[in-house]
Amino acid sequence: MLADTMGNAAEEGAGAAPVVESSEERYRGPVFRVRTDLLRYADGHRFACDVVEHPGSVAIAAMREERELLLVRQYRHPLRATMWEIPAGKCEAGELPLEGAARELTEETGYRAARFELLASVAMTPGFCDEVLHLVLARDLTAGLQSLDEDERIDVRAVTLDEGMAMIARGEIADAKTVLALLWLQKK
Repeated sequence: MLADTMGNAAEEGAGAAPVVESSEERYRGPVFRVRTDLLRYADGHRFACDVVEHPGSVAIAAMREERELLLVRQYRHPLRATMWEIPAGKCEAGELPLEGAARELTEETGYRAARFELLASVAMTPGFCDEVLHLVLARDLTAGLQSLDEDERIDVRAVTLDEGMAMIARGEIADAKTVLALLWLQKK
């Protein structure tokens, strides 16, 4: 669990975790759940906190050549926009991050990788969501056929790291996980 590496919930002062007095589920859907927790600090202050429960996700920085990254382009309805991103998806129950990365890479791009490396596990929106995104590097790619979900329409493109950074500067890449991956890869 990511919290194990970020700090101890038993800390004192500003880092001390409040007591959860109650928790009520507000919504349950196919991708996430929403609950409201009633919390109490040691000083007696009580407050409500809405939490989105998410099973976690993987994002794949798939390097087709030494400095060439695979991007996927797809429509993202919450933003009403078509976006360039690295391949990514929700973790399935019981699936390890590298297994999920292999599955998502093949489904979205058709590529298979011989080597995977976990680069980082990050909390994307810790103020209201428990989702942990696992950023995975994939190398030694072999092309194949996409296996898209029924609701997916995905274009695949390879860009150099420099071109990817230029796309960020022009506002063509605005997805946080993709920006993170490109900045990480620029430093390697």
